[in-house]
Amino acid sequence: MATKISIKNIPSGYQSFINNGRHAIVGDEPISSKGTDLGFSPVELVLAGISMCKVATVRNVARRKGWEIGEVNAELSQVVRRDTDGNLKTKVKSAISIEGDITEEQRTLLIEEADNCYVTRMVRGEWTFEDSNTLEPETVESK
Repeated sequence: MATKISIKNIPSGYQSFINNGRHAIVGDEPISSKGTDLGFSPVELVLAGISMCKVATVRNVARRKGWEIGEVNAELSQVVRRDTDGNLKTKVKSAISIEGDITEEQRTLLIEEADNCYVTRMVRGEWTFEDSNTLEPETVESK
């Protein structure tokens, strides 16, 4: 099933109302980038998607195996650099904590599964971006 995200950007800073038809969040840029800092930046949204997938994968695998775990927390950070050819290279660091009475072997397996979660595999995979089409403005129908 295809994923569809709609964005409505307003003139204040770079505030964007992001929705998937069921839920909405606010995106923005930090003040240092002339945003209003009222929401996640685009990079933060990407890292949030990866980290959410990682912790959800830990929980999913633990449930399937019948392992009792408590909170699962993750912290991700990224650094982007240009290589000598001018291409962007991104390095993502991740740390995961898992509460619960599990063995180190179980913890290691859960973290390995998290590092291979769907969103991480997707980001590591090949992407093709089509050029954007023109989106016709919404019209307000009068009654």
